[in-house]
Amino acid sequence: MAVSASKDFQPNVAEYIEEAFERCGLELRTGYDARTARRSLNFLFADWANRGLNQWTIERVTQNLIVGILEYPVGTITLSVAASGSFTIGETITGGTSAATAAIITAPTATSMTITVPSGTFVATETITGGTSGATTTVSSAVSLENVQATIDTLSAVIRRSGQDISINSVSRDTYLTIPDKTTTGRPVQYYVNRQITPVVLVWPSPENSTDQLIYDRLVRMDDADTSANTVEMPFRFYPCLAAGLAYYLALKRVPDKVALLKGLYEEEFERAAQEDRDIPSISLVPTYTFLNAG
Repeated sequence: MAVSASKDFQPNVAEYIEEAFERCGLELRTGYDARTARRSLNFLFADWANRGLNQWTIERVTQNLIVGILEYPVGTITLSVAASGSFTIGETITGGTSAATAAIITAPTATSMTITVPSGTFVATETITGGTSGATTTVSSAVSLENVQATIDTLSAVIRRSGQDISINSVSRDTYLTIPDKTTTGRPVQYYVNRQITPVVLVWPSPENSTDQLIYDRLVRMDDADTSANTVEMPFRFYPCLAAGLAYYLALKRVPDKVALLKGLYEEEFERAAQEDRDIPSISLVPTYTFLNAG
């Protein structure tokens, strides 16, 4: 018999739920069954994030550094406006109604600008004013922080100057706090990721020009399982792990007597998947020669 010649097997959320129910010895019968299973699936995604998984959701972010600005969102915050051509990079904007403030961190386009994490909340239809240029425009819609809040952690970072990438070190909260003068200017050599609900990265020294770029890899959360028709954002090799994990989570609520069995299967599947989901660099072993002098 001929093989299928296809490699597109990709279960949707409903099929994962059916598989998990069957592993629990149950049948999917009601709308609530599907709803509680989708909720468990989203909790499972959070567990994977805590375990340091999701290598396939690594994103590379390039952020232009601005003189005098130390703090940048880990991701992108876009403010949609009626017109923005007269504003300048690095200036502070202020909302006329909300009194919210933020700094512009990339060159504005015709109808949008990217900003630092706002202090306060910009509201639709209010007028914003540039602190340096004096330019004004109207906010088209409320600012979404979703892109930044989807960040789990950063992995590594470099400073790009004149086409050359120079590695910089990640430091702890305490180390950053104890830097005596955070306004010292120069090429940044350290960064600290403040992992709040809306994470930010702080660089030191303070950027000495607006041509350097901060480039970093960030780990972001997987897309939610909002509906049963959704597919799941993950590679083929993790399909068994997801089915086993969801079955275990459902067993906690429906068949407690099978929890131990399904938990063991899930941890086994997870261990196999996690071992595969890693960097595998080449290793070169260089022998050390010891020379002995005969006296």
